Amino acid sequence: MRADPASLERKINYHFSDAGMLGRALIHSSHAHEVRRDPEAPLRDNEQLEFLGDSILGFLVSEALVARFPSYREGELSRLKAHLVSAAHLHGAARRLELGSYLELGRSEEMSGGRLKKTLLVDALEALIAAMYLDGGIEPVRRFVATHILDASSAGEEASDADLEITNFKSALQELAQSRKLPQPRYTIIQERGPEHAKTFTVEARVGKDWAAQAEGRTKKIAAQRAARTVYEQLRAE
Repeated sequence: MRADPASLERKINYHFSDAGMLGRALIHSSHAHEVRRDPEAPLRDNEQLEFLGDSILGFLVSEALVARFPSYREGELSRLKAHLVSAAHLHGAARRLELGSYLELGRSEEMSGGRLKKTLLVDALEALIAAMYLDGGIEPVRRFVATHILDASSAGEEASDADLEITNFKSALQELAQSRKLPQPRYTIIQERGPEHAKTFTVEARVGKDWAAQAEGRTKKIAAQRAARTVYEQLRAE
């Protein structure tokens, strides 16, 4: 049974003024073909919204990366953006929202497991972004992208290297230490190994005498972020 779209509004913390806009974002072309009575009438599916949502997402991700990483050059920003707008990353965001349970599918697509298909879920996520934009403007979409796409690694899943950079656990650890009146975090390179073109770094993150962790990474920055994440989680647990 298809889930009630009202529960999706609660998940994304946005209420549509035009419920039909949300409905269209969730209609797959297989369903639109089945219910269309006039063959000459345009399909009322989510494909146009998907097209628009893809562009809006690209803009908002670019905007956020430039703000978060003012010292990064174009190549570094492009690498992070490619990760964030990739089908694999967006699929994870769509699954966390259980977007497949809200889709309106045709019978054949339903029977073939369409609610779990990566392509359908990613398309629906982009259509949802466009629907929010058309209904409420750019600000609610900016908040949605920040919460569900930019900072998705905070959702309890294993973070990729790009996620670690984007989430910036070093900053989070610094803020947490300050809030608890603890010494500022210190980072020490413990070891470098491997050839120059494929080195692995081990970095220790430490807060005072009681909290420390070591982690490896293909760059010093990523190793430090991983170590910071472990210490951050230690402090949060207490």
